[in-house]
Amino acid sequence: MTGRGGRTASRSAARGRDGGESVFGRTLLVHGPETLLSDRAVARRISAAQAENPQAEIVRLSGTGMDGAAFLEASGGSLFSQATVLVVTELCDVDKDLFDMVSATAANPPEELCLVLVHPGGVKGKGLLDKLRKAGVEKADASALKPFKVPEFIRDEARAQGLQMDNRAAEALHRALGNDLRTLASALDQLRSDTEDPRIDAQTVTTYFGGRAEVKGYAVSDALLAGDLPRALEQLRWAIATGTAPVQVTSALSFGLRGLGLYLDLRTARMSDMDIAKAIGTYPGKVKEYSRICRGWNKAGLAEAIIAVARADAGVKGASVDAEYALEAVLLEVDAARRAALPSRTR
Repeated sequence: MTGRGGRTASRSAARGRDGGESVFGRTLLVHGPETLLSDRAVARRISAAQAENPQAEIVRLSGTGMDGAAFLEASGGSLFSQATVLVVTELCDVDKDLFDMVSATAANPPEELCLVLVHPGGVKGKGLLDKLRKAGVEKADASALKPFKVPEFIRDEARAQGLQMDNRAAEALHRALGNDLRTLASALDQLRSDTEDPRIDAQTVTTYFGGRAEVKGYAVSDALLAGDLPRALEQLRWAIATGTAPVQVTSALSFGLRGLGLYLDLRTARMSDMDIAKAIGTYPGKVKEYSRICRGWNKAGLAEAIIAVARADAGVKGASVDAEYALEAVLLEVDAARRAALPSRTR
C-alpha cells in the first residue's frame, strides 16, 4: 500500500543513526491520565528524535481549537527544517471533522515526521482513538496506577535515580505521601540530593517525610496549579482527615503560586534550570514542573489566585467559622482564576 507522495505505508526498513528503527515516519499514541508517565513518554520520543536528527523542529499543538490548516502545516514538514517532531496534546478535544485527517496522517506519516499524539484518557474522542487503534498506531500507556502498584513504582524510580530502597522504605514513602506519582518522584529526587548514602531505609523516609503534614498541603497545591481540581479536592479532604492544619494548606498554595509567578518572570532569561531553581528557592525538578504547568496560567490569573489565597489564609486563621469550607472555596476560586484569565479556546 502506498501513501501520499508514493511512499509505502510500512516504515519497518527505516533506520536511525544508531542502526535502530527510526522514530521518523512513525506515530506514537500516548494514552492515559497519569501526567508524569505521559510527559515522560513524550520526552523520550522527543529525545530519540533529537538524537537521530539534532536539527529536527519541535512543534506543539493542542487539540483544543486546532484547525485542519494548522495540523496540515505542522505535519507536512517545514521549509526551514528537514525533520519535524509534532506533539499534539489534548487529543480528546480534536474536532470530529478532523478525525479522518489525523488518523490518516498517523497511519502513514511522512518520512520526515515524528508524530506524537497525547490523549488524557476517558471516553471523549473515542472515535478518533478507535481509528488509531485500527491503524495499528504504536501506543505508550499512561494509565493511573492502582494503589498497590505504587510501591513498585517507587522502587523502580529510586533505582533509576541511583538509590537503593527496600520494600519497607517504599511502603513508608507511600504512606507518607500518597499515590501522586509526581510528588513521589520529587520526594525521591530530594532524597537523592540531600543524602550521601544511596541506601534509603524506612527510618530515612520517616526522618524526611513522616509526620510532615505540610507535605500533604503541597500535594493539594501541586494538583491545583496543574489544573486538576478534582484531585486537589480529594487531596484536601484526605489531608484534613489525617490531621493537616488548614494553615499548612494555604501556606503551600501561597508558596506554589509565588514560585510559579517567579518562574513566569524568569523563564525568558538565559538561565539554566539550576539557576532558576536557586532564584526561586526550589529544586530543579520543580522548575521542570513549572515549565509543564505554566501553559495553563498567565499573570492576571496568578494575581487573582494570590488574592484569593490571602483571603482564605485570613479565614483559616480565625476570620472564617468553617476553615474546611474556606479551603474548599479557595480551591474553586483559584481554579476559576486560572481558567478565566486564559483565552476561551485553551480553557
